[in-house]
Amino acid sequence: MVKLNPNWELKNCCNHEQVVFLVTVAVCTVVILALWRTILLRPFKLVTVFLHEASHAIACKLTCGHVEGIQVHADEGGTTQTRGGIYWLILPAGYLGSAFWGMVLILASTNLLTARIAAGCFVAALLIVLCVAKNWTLRGLCIGFVLFLGVVWILEETTKIRILRYIILFIGVMNSLFSVYDIYDDLISRRVHSSDAEKFAEVCPCPCNGVGWGVIWGLISLVFLCGAMYIGLVILS
Repeated sequence: MVKLNPNWELKNCCNHEQVVFLVTVAVCTVVILALWRTILLRPFKLVTVFLHEASHAIACKLTCGHVEGIQVHADEGGTTQTRGGIYWLILPAGYLGSAFWGMVLILASTNLLTARIAAGCFVAALLIVLCVAKNWTLRGLCIGFVLFLGVVWILEETTKIRILRYIILFIGVMNSLFSVYDIYDDLISRRVHSSDAEKFAEVCPCPCNGVGWGVIWGLISLVFLCGAMYIGLVILS
């Protein structure tokens, strides 16, 4: 029997691919923060909202609940209508799920094959959600990004324009940053009492308010981002 002993130790940093990876993550971060409130990022923000709501839906299905519908709104809000399931697991799944998918996409971008797999899975998820979408913003987002990724894939295969990995990386970084920023925006800068963290504080017996849970989820999201960067460097070493 073959035993696999993966080595997670980072050695010989930094080669060319590792430098490109770190620089690209840094550039993506700067671009995202600089253009955060512009219309240029809105399609990507809506995608992160989609992944946030999809994470709620996945948690609902995994806890034997029923998803009645998903909505993503043009104002960058979203809702997931669920019935049944374990509520206190469904609530944190939005923010933590966004951070998790951000990590997955960042790691997928380290290799062209895994970037293709991630793009294919993303398209499949968009098509599935298209069937349960409850408003035209989400339907348009699904159709638009399926076409966008299709065009990027065709360019990757038929021309010298190699941007699929960078698109996947950008979406991954966007998700990682969005989860942290959204927690800050909802719970610290303007205190939205209908946020997931505030609702979670109401059902959780722990002596912690919504801001406290938001800080905890935000720190976990940062751990996901840092972990993705470290493992990405290991993969490229």
